[in-house]
This record gives sequence, C-alpha cells and structure tokens, in this order.
Amino acid sequence: MRYIFTFFVLFFLLWSCSSTKKATTTSEENMELNISDEEKQAFNAKGAQDTVRIADEETAYEIIIIDPGFNSWLYSIAQPEGYYSQEFLESRNNIYVINWNQRVLNPQRYNPNLYEMQIDYSPNIDYGYEVNYKLYNYFLYFQRKYNQRLGPFYPRIN
Repeated sequence: MRYIFTFFVLFFLLWSCSSTKKATTTSEENMELNISDEEKQAFNAKGAQDTVRIADEETAYEIIIIDPGFNSWLYSIAQPEGYYSQEFLESRNNIYVINWNQRVLNPQRYNPNLYEMQIDYSPNIDYGYEVNYKLYNYFLYFQRKYNQRLGPFYPRIN
C-alpha cells in the first residue's frame, strides 16, 4: 500500500509540474509593420519559402539569402529603410564582409556550415541603398541568431 501511495504522489508531482501549452497566433493586425501593401503581399507569399532576393535595379547587383526566419525578422524587427544612411551601411558592411570572408577561408576554426560562401563586396562600388540595407540587416540577423560577432560592434537594433 505504501508503494502505491508513493507512486501516486510521484505521478501527481510530475503531472503538476508540466506546463500548459497555449497556441498563439499572430495576425497582420497585431503586427506593427511599416511596410507597403505590395511588400506585405510579397512577405506573405515568401513567408513559407524564406528566400530573400536583394537586388538594385539600377546597378544590377544581386544577393540571394536563404535563411529561415530572415524575411520575417527583416519586416518585423529590423529598422525601416531610410533609418540608416548609405555611408553608415557601406562602412559596416565592409567590416562585416571582411570578417565573413576570413571565416569562410578558415573552416578549421569557424563552422563551415555557417560560413559557406565568400561575399564579393567592394567598397569602391556603389551597390545602392537597398542592397546595402538588406545585407547589413542580414549580418545583424546572422550575428544574433547564431551568436557570432563579425566586428567590433555589438549587433543591436537601434
């Protein structure tokens, strides 16, 4: 009888310690996004795919980012376009690209699954605001998600 009582007490303790799981849904009304209707449609269409194509139509430069979560992070957490100056973005991107490429070339020290390909970025070329903006935000997202530091700056959103 004593063993049965102990068993029920242990069972009750384990059962009472489990947390309840509550399903949460996020609707567009609850998210405060500063984006146009066209961008919302593109975001909804690409949300499951999570592939971001960064291109500047004037300069014909393009970056394709395939990283789950970046697209939603870009539209919900990152600062809006126009927040940073192009000079700021170019200077930070230059530092981040140099460190990124050094890590790609050193797979024994850095995870080759994180740093797969080099980025061809030249400070002498004007890539346009959109390319620099999204590349900079990808570096912020990458550093925060994978707990990496690509430069002397702490990757923060402000």
